Amino acid sequence: MSEPLPVVLVPGLLCSARLYAAQIPQLWSCGPVTIADHTRDDTMAAIARRILAAAPPRFALAGLSMGGYLSFEILRQAADRVVKLALLDTSARADTPEAVAARKAQIAQAAAGGLAEVADAQFMRLVHPARREDSSLREVNRMMSREVGAQAFIRQQTAIVGRVDSRPMLKDIRCPTLVLVGEADALTPPDRAAEMAAGIPGARLVQVPECGHLSTLERPEAVTAALLEWLQS
Repeated sequence: MSEPLPVVLVPGLLCSARLYAAQIPQLWSCGPVTIADHTRDDTMAAIARRILAAAPPRFALAGLSMGGYLSFEILRQAADRVVKLALLDTSARADTPEAVAARKAQIAQAAAGGLAEVADAQFMRLVHPARREDSSLREVNRMMSREVGAQAFIRQQTAIVGRVDSRPMLKDIRCPTLVLVGEADALTPPDRAAEMAAGIPGARLVQVPECGHLSTLERPEAVTAALLEWLQS
């Protein structure tokens, strides 16, 4: 690569910069790495505006889960600034009524002081079944939830509930795009990734074996390798 390309990484719901701890040192070889702040606003549009205000003029954009939802909104607002796009364990679809109800129940639980319980319950769905008893991975999940905190979590969930269906815009994405998913991702399963990859012209689809939703933490080497190939191609 002739010129360093800045990279902006957007974490998922209730996730901090720790989500990308294994990737940052190696991605840095391609250009400066920034972790986006996705905690201070309660709409997708406002979070995206804040990220864009802090971002370099042109950059590679990668987002996991909620970070993917935000990536679509960033493209709506400033597609000309996004040189490359990576969508990790995410979906272009809006929430179903059932998902909205579940998010509102989690908001109520967090507001009542139960964020730790929310995080522990989510962990069981986030990771590959073989990792559910992984105490170190569970502790990382708990640390991230504490770093985000209840009020930011409520803002994030409110923004996610209000997001729109991004499938109609897939055909208009013109930058080189990586779509990556854990093969056992129960939250945004492989068929959602396949849908995005089929809709985005020229997108590359990568499925990570023995991996759930938190791919950057569960299978860091495989995800880092895919991201480096994406950046260097």
